[in-house]
Parts: sequence; C-alpha cells; structure tokens
Amino acid sequence: MSRILIADDHAVVRAGYKQFLEADPSITEIGEASSGSEALDALRRSEWDLLLMDIHMPDRSGLDILKHVTTGYPDVRVLIMSGLPEEQYARNVLRAGASGYLSKGGSPDEFMKAVRVVLNGRRYVSATLAESMAADLENSRDKNQPLHTALSAREFQIFCKLSSGATVSHIADELSLSVKTISTYRSRILEKMSFSSNADMTSYAMRNGLIQ
Repeated sequence: MSRILIADDHAVVRAGYKQFLEADPSITEIGEASSGSEALDALRRSEWDLLLMDIHMPDRSGLDILKHVTTGYPDVRVLIMSGLPEEQYARNVLRAGASGYLSKGGSPDEFMKAVRVVLNGRRYVSATLAESMAADLENSRDKNQPLHTALSAREFQIFCKLSSGATVSHIADELSLSVKTISTYRSRILEKMSFSSNADMTSYAMRNGLIQ
C-alpha cells in the first residue's frame, strides 16, 4: 500500500495525476500541494512514500525542495515531472537525489509505469534518456555535451538561482550558507562553464530552456 503526495501549482494537472493514481488499488492515499511550502508542510504532518513534484514551484525551486527531502525525509522517493526538455534537466535532478524524471508530455501508461518503478525502489528514466546516458558512459569526454551537465548537484542548484537573477547574498540566506561559500560556488561554476559573468549564465540558461 502506498501514499503519494502530488505537488504542482496547476489544479488541472494535479487532478489529472490523481485520476490516474486512483485507478491503482495499491495506492491508498493521495495528497495535494499547490506550492513548495505546502509540500513541505504535508511532509511534516504525514508520512508519504512518494512525492510527485513539478521542477518549478511558485514559491520555492523544485531543486531546493528535492534537497530538503533527500536530507530530511530519506524514505520519501521523489519523481520529478516537468515540461522542460528531459536532456536539459534529468541528469542533474537524478544526481541531486531524485528517483526519476518524466516529461509531462508522456502518456498515462508511461506515467503509471514511472510511479510503480519508483515505488518499487528503483530509478526511472525514459528509454531515450537511458540510451543517451549509456552513450555518455562510452564517451565521457564528449565535447558536445551541454556545459551544465558537468556541474555537481549543488552547483547546478546555485547556477539556476544565479541565472534567474538571484544575488549571492539572497542565495546564501535561502540555502543557509555563507556569502563566501556561495561566492566560491559561483567562481567554480564560471570556471567550469568558461563564463565571465552572471549575464553569461542567464543567456546560456535561456538558450537551453533551463529558466522560464
């Protein structure tokens, strides 16, 4: 028996997920959250087996929530759903601790397959992504790989915030880290991606669909 929490800021999307999940008798409870704060409140109040979450939430980044879940609720598995290109985000969210990544454009059958795979304690990736990751292993130094795939999970989290216009001090407060630490991460990101400024990061993120 499984308990699933759906976190998405669109009521119609939550209703669609809920309709599919209710058809599975092994799923005994389905909760809903329309924001990151609501999702974290629900996690504090009740026990859940799976958090089904959009990568973009209105009040907190999905990556922030993912980090919070993996450290504070290690028994809760997280399946990320997103309308953003799989090849741009999937590797980084999996590296950050997600149990799976699925495009919102997928079929209901693929959605339920992903849910069952994750609930059974395994990781879910689409066939296309699995093939791409296998190719990466064969040629780990492929120069055609997007620059952001070289970033660690924390670097990618901070990169997304900087690209969206957040200041170093704001990020430090939000992540409970020192300004010096965030500045060090920023320098490391710029070096890895061969950029010279935050504007370069923002331009890259927009071109690659990493920010909206």
